[in-house]
Amino acid sequence: MAGIHPFKAIRPKKGLEDRIAALPYDVYNRAEAKEVVAGEELSFLKIDRAETQFDDSVDTYDPCVYQKAHDMLWDMIEKGQFIQDEKECYYIYELTMNGRSQSGIVAASSVDDYMNNVIKKHENTRADKEVDRINHVDICNAQTGPIFLAYRSKEEINAIVNKKKQETPVYDFIKEDDVTHRVWVIDDASEVETIRNAFASINEIYIADGHHRCASAVKVSLKRREANPDYTGAEEFNRFLSVLFPDDQLMIMDYNRVVKDLNGLSNEEFLAKIEAVFECEKIAVDSYSQTDKEGKDAVIKPAKKGQVSMYLDGDWYKMSIKDQFKTQDPVKGLDVSLLQENILAPVLGIEDPKTDKRIDFVGGIRGLAELEKRVANDCKVAFLMYPTSIGELFAVSDADLLMPPKSTWFEPKLRSGLFIHSLKD
Repeated sequence: MAGIHPFKAIRPKKGLEDRIAALPYDVYNRAEAKEVVAGEELSFLKIDRAETQFDDSVDTYDPCVYQKAHDMLWDMIEKGQFIQDEKECYYIYELTMNGRSQSGIVAASSVDDYMNNVIKKHENTRADKEVDRINHVDICNAQTGPIFLAYRSKEEINAIVNKKKQETPVYDFIKEDDVTHRVWVIDDASEVETIRNAFASINEIYIADGHHRCASAVKVSLKRREANPDYTGAEEFNRFLSVLFPDDQLMIMDYNRVVKDLNGLSNEEFLAKIEAVFECEKIAVDSYSQTDKEGKDAVIKPAKKGQVSMYLDGDWYKMSIKDQFKTQDPVKGLDVSLLQENILAPVLGIEDPKTDKRIDFVGGIRGLAELEKRVANDCKVAFLMYPTSIGELFAVSDADLLMPPKSTWFEPKLRSGLFIHSLKD
């Protein structure tokens, strides 16, 4: 059973939400983050990436950076730019992109559920990447970036969410990427209890995005438990900020691959290797002009699992995996695994895509044009994947297995700064 708790969120003062809300800290490099913060003094990115407040000579991970994040956060709270709810609530966070909406429950999830595998993972984490967020959470004494969780849709929760969404939201704004963000507060005691009990009847919750943030929050909790051996489990450091979405509302986009060279092969030799594993045919796109994006996308994009589209030397090819290479194994049967094990490793020599500098990954949000651009500029071949499904993610997690790197790309991205979970009791 999952412990998904209401909490007293610290959130933007009404009227400041659109200025404060920011994309996650890890979508920017340092220069990009500095540019965003320079353009909006209230952007929460200045707290998530406090190195933006220093000259570039100061290391991103210097202790003074985390102390600066703490000071700016609590200064904004003291100035009234944030408020804190007086009683424990759940919150609804709705994001709408391209006419499609998804609504999640904002809550404080249990660290123990993570350690007991009620909250399931599908990715390994790297200790060096965890250290940054461990320091940020611990020194700020707050969790500022929500973990994106998923669960199998539950009617009791859906009913409350749908009813609440008939009311006027407390926040309703559109950001520069044309994503609409709306928030409602669930503070009715009976509705809070219904949601708590509904989650308590769920045995599996899944991390969709945010494995490193989640692992970091857990390690801060364990550190504080060690420092407080008489802890009861009810302290806020035993929980982490999360947004939980029902599986039937989520969209996973393709996560594509571009490769720098053909490992010494000619185009003809490479295509022959491809055709040993995939049925392969050139896609006729000449009838679609470059401006007819919708028509061109439709004819090029893979239509189903087992299909990959490849861009090589100015031409698109449709690749369909041959039956003898298919498998029911939850990891080996993923399209990204089939490409890795049958083409990227044995043909192109990319044994470890996490470390090999000859491969790069392009999120589906960037479209076909980005793949064509990369091949024109610095790569030799691009692979456009069929998106991994949420069911495949669940199957891998349920089997206690791990997905290959860069298997899923979730859109839209959750904004930071709309909800803060204080670790102060």
